[in-house]
Amino acid sequence: MFTGIVREIGRVAEIIPGGASDGRDTRLRISCARPVETIEIGASIACSGVCLTVTETGGTETGDDWFAVDASGETLSKTTLGNWRVGSPVNLEPALRLGDEMGGHIVSGHVDGVGEVTAVTPEGASHRIMIKAPESLARFIAQKGSITVDGISLTVNEVEGVSFGVNIIPHTWQATTLAGAGSGTQVNLEIDLLARYVARLAEAS
Repeated sequence: MFTGIVREIGRVAEIIPGGASDGRDTRLRISCARPVETIEIGASIACSGVCLTVTETGGTETGDDWFAVDASGETLSKTTLGNWRVGSPVNLEPALRLGDEMGGHIVSGHVDGVGEVTAVTPEGASHRIMIKAPESLARFIAQKGSITVDGISLTVNEVEGVSFGVNIIPHTWQATTLAGAGSGTQVNLEIDLLARYVARLAEAS
């Protein structure tokens, strides 16, 4: 589990494609500021909202630490990971540990769909971002509710049909990949777990 509080921005350092014929997953090597000795093999790390398992760690002579994760064809096709290139920025958050502060909301790291940024508008020192969600997810998104965008815990400020708006404060703008977002940018979306279960209960009643 995660909180949606991004700890740092990593970078895709290498992509080793897998193949459907041999069943290999695609391996992604991600550079990070976190000391490699603190990253355990088998640990879960949310990479722009996608929960991935660390399969390898290492460092370079220039002091760049990195970890590697494997992504299946399903993950690549259902998230924005299939669009990543070497140099792509990645929001990183290690898994929640018992006793850690819950600063955002409960995030599973299981992406529900890919949204598209339709507008980015400065509002004072902050920015308002409008995102078009897949129609199948729109009913789970409510004003003042929580949503995870590329691994970032955010509060929904407005809802207009299948689109919703979020306000990005200066700290979040600077500490995440959202500063590089523009119209047409695709983002990973995870709806609030509470909204999902409330909807399921309503369907059952």
